[in-house]
Amino acid sequence: MDPHITEWLNLAIRWVHMIVGIAWIGASFYFVWLENNLNRVNPKTGLSGDLWAIHGGGIYHLEKYKLAPPEMPEHLHWFKWEAYFTWITGVLLLGVVYYLNAEIYLIAPGSGMEPSTAIAIGIGALVAGWFIYDLLCDSPLGKTPMLLGAVLFVLLVGATYGLSQVFSGRGAYIHVGAIIGTIMVGNVFRVIMPAQRNLVSAIEEGREPDPALPAKGLLRSRHNNYLTLPVLFIMISNHFPSTYGSEYNWAILAGLAIFSILVRHYFNTRHGSQKFAWTIPVAALGMITLAFVTSPYANRPAAPVAKAPVAVETSTAKSTEAVSTDNVQAANASEQPADGGVNFTIINQVIQERCSVCHSATPTHASFAAAPAGVILDTPQEIKANSPRIAQTVTTKYMPLGNMTQMTEDERTLIGAWVAQGAMIN
Repeated sequence: MDPHITEWLNLAIRWVHMIVGIAWIGASFYFVWLENNLNRVNPKTGLSGDLWAIHGGGIYHLEKYKLAPPEMPEHLHWFKWEAYFTWITGVLLLGVVYYLNAEIYLIAPGSGMEPSTAIAIGIGALVAGWFIYDLLCDSPLGKTPMLLGAVLFVLLVGATYGLSQVFSGRGAYIHVGAIIGTIMVGNVFRVIMPAQRNLVSAIEEGREPDPALPAKGLLRSRHNNYLTLPVLFIMISNHFPSTYGSEYNWAILAGLAIFSILVRHYFNTRHGSQKFAWTIPVAALGMITLAFVTSPYANRPAAPVAKAPVAVETSTAKSTEAVSTDNVQAANASEQPADGGVNFTIINQVIQERCSVCHSATPTHASFAAAPAGVILDTPQEIKANSPRIAQTVTTKYMPLGNMTQMTEDERTLIGAWVAQGAMIN
């Protein structure tokens, strides 16, 4: 597909996905807040509580029935289409970004996996994720919510690790997010909405509603509430290669999920007491710790020292000899920088051959009509300005995408050393 069309298709679907996602999450968070803040002291007959609120210049009075009113009102608002359209647009986005460009974004560099195989694994993971989750919730384990939650978390971490072995880090993350999103919308479609329809039908038919169905729906709704923040992180994770680009990306995602669940638990319980206020500083400390242990500057060599030459490689855009450490030593000997650092001439050669296929004012790769993320590396000044980003993506092996230009380990080490020495271009 024409890259210009793909980009605008991506934009349109992503925009709608964001809009309906905000509506779904906003409604979910609001009703959890409402439930937690009801005044349950001496409620009126048939009510479990009420709440007064002021917003936008008006005062509102909301009441919750223990089960249902004696008769149904003429107009009853349902909350479902936000969830459905969030999932539909999410799946469309998954297809446009990851399945139409499986070689670039989905398949792990050097795996040799066929795009059709990778796509089948991705779709199979979504289907299997829902059925495993649903079976566990309906099993005896579902009667012990805390244990069920722990088992589900372990299974999701296992899915992250397994997918990271066959997909790129970015592809693995987005599929874990898609699994969670499928579970969440499955809860709405298969459990929460049927329970609500049964409740309404019972009232209209004058029979006693089954209290087990609303209780089951409430459990699934709580799962959705706690899963929301991990999904939100995964939605923006493609901007942060230090997470999915790490060899421990599965553990990093597990840590971030724990921190987000702790934060969500505090906001779910703070109406009753502040006994979970400790979760906020713990989550903040955890984020700081992850930032430290994932630093691309840790254990970086001062300069390339390998002796063996690197075999000749062929770029997808140009044919050239790969930069070897012998080449580097020879270039540095002939034109040694005053501070003893790595010669920028060699760095520039690596960048132009391995990175500028995409990151140029005029990309030569067929999948890009413009430089991804607006990063252009045509001039020495542009390369220096983007040197921290270059070091990060190269060290995490996130770039080049799918290693389409066959960047070597020596070249990655060389760029890391150049940035560590100050990213000099003179």
